[in-house]
Amino acid sequence: MTDTTTGAAQAPNPHLAAYNTRGLKGRILSGVQPTGNLHLGNYLGAIRNFARLQNDYECLYCVVDQHAITVWQDPAQLAAQTREIASAFLAAGVDGNKQIIFNQSMVPEHAQLAWIFNCVARMGWMSRMTQFKEKAGKDRENVSLGLFAYPALMAADILIYKATHVPVGEDQKQHLELTRDIAIKFNNDFSQPDFFPITEPLIFGAATRVMSLRDGTKKMSKSDPSDYSRINLTDDADAIAQKIRRAKTDPLPMPDTLEDAEKRPDADNLLGIYAALADQEKDAVVAQFAGRQFSEFKTALTELAVAKLGPIGAEMQRLMKDPGHVDGVLRNGAQRARAIAAPILDEVYRTVGFLRP
Repeated sequence: MTDTTTGAAQAPNPHLAAYNTRGLKGRILSGVQPTGNLHLGNYLGAIRNFARLQNDYECLYCVVDQHAITVWQDPAQLAAQTREIASAFLAAGVDGNKQIIFNQSMVPEHAQLAWIFNCVARMGWMSRMTQFKEKAGKDRENVSLGLFAYPALMAADILIYKATHVPVGEDQKQHLELTRDIAIKFNNDFSQPDFFPITEPLIFGAATRVMSLRDGTKKMSKSDPSDYSRINLTDDADAIAQKIRRAKTDPLPMPDTLEDAEKRPDADNLLGIYAALADQEKDAVVAQFAGRQFSEFKTALTELAVAKLGPIGAEMQRLMKDPGHVDGVLRNGAQRARAIAAPILDEVYRTVGFLRP
């Protein structure tokens, strides 16, 4: 086996055997923060893959509400958005009976293991985290300690289940590398070489980085003040059509080659969205629309987006009107998650020497 981070040879992962005997490739943990409207980028970059992975892996999908409060959140809105994320998981096709859907704060073992990892991780590791530098900016003295330390909680989210794989985007690779560093140091510190798995990334390459519909050089974001910069998962067909129609383009016909597209960020973004929604390679989409007018392409993209996203948005809206059902899924998921996490935390406590009289 080859280490996916360094390329170096490594021993076979002993944690995989239990899954292989069940015809599975391993156990996945992945989470989404309940902060703001879910949009197309969240769907293509993460949530769509949750449903696609569930037949090959044992999956735990988490609404990471504890991560959300590293910056202040309105309590009522946080609760509502937690239900919205859970609704999105279900609407995208995750089977809540087969897989585990829960919110992080319902499983206290996450925070309990995070404290252990706060004592394993080094200050230098944390201070090098790119996302902390970006979010804290120049006012680091006034940000919360949670914003600095949350990568240790992220590592705990993964390792409290001894997850063997985590789906990550390019912007999360550094956090997974930190998780691996923490696992290795814990295993070495306590002479337990195989206690925690060295979790492997599942990276979905092309067309997962979706850019703003108003500026193809900026990532699609929940926080952008213009709602026309993104397609929300709850948008209806008319809203989707209007946003694509108003998406920024340039005056030239559609690009003839990938190289040409890459020089035109707005065109490149829309081609990437089409390719992702159609499950095609981007070069095939470029060839299909080469030289045609942008208006033709936007019509085709609108039809595709409405067909793919419309049913998800409708199902999300239905689920969000039934909070009792969503809460039941989260409650059941938390119970099942704790059944996995609690014995692992007990193992950790015994390993570090905490007396369990």
